[in-house]
Amino acid sequence: MARARIDEAVGLQTAREFAAVVGEKADTSALSRTTRATAVRYLLQALSDRAPGASVEVRIPPFGAVQCIEGPGHTRGTPPNVVEMDASSWVAIACGIETWHELVEAGRIHASGTRADEVARFLPLIRVNA
Repeated sequence: MARARIDEAVGLQTAREFAAVVGEKADTSALSRTTRATAVRYLLQALSDRAPGASVEVRIPPFGAVQCIEGPGHTRGTPPNVVEMDASSWVAIACGIETWHELVEAGRIHASGTRADEVARFLPLIRVNA
């Protein structure tokens, strides 16, 4: 069964709302959990649309995870290529506020596996004026 998709207009609106707070370096906990979750899941959906496949898993706990990027996939256990970060970091790179390199250098992205860095080729997913 296919996972329900987030409506484009709703996803863009919540991503922009979350990105505005991230861009101001404000406390994102003031946003509702629903707004944060919808924005993160919409941006994960956009990543899986742009980079279909199953060779890298991108995790944004506690909101979601997707497999993306063509190549050998995995079916059981921990995947060999994993990217994990918090929601604010994900929104920052997915919306072009910060770069992959900046967040890796700051220790805000945890990437393991030989293909994990390939995610950077597909970012940003959207541009916002934050």
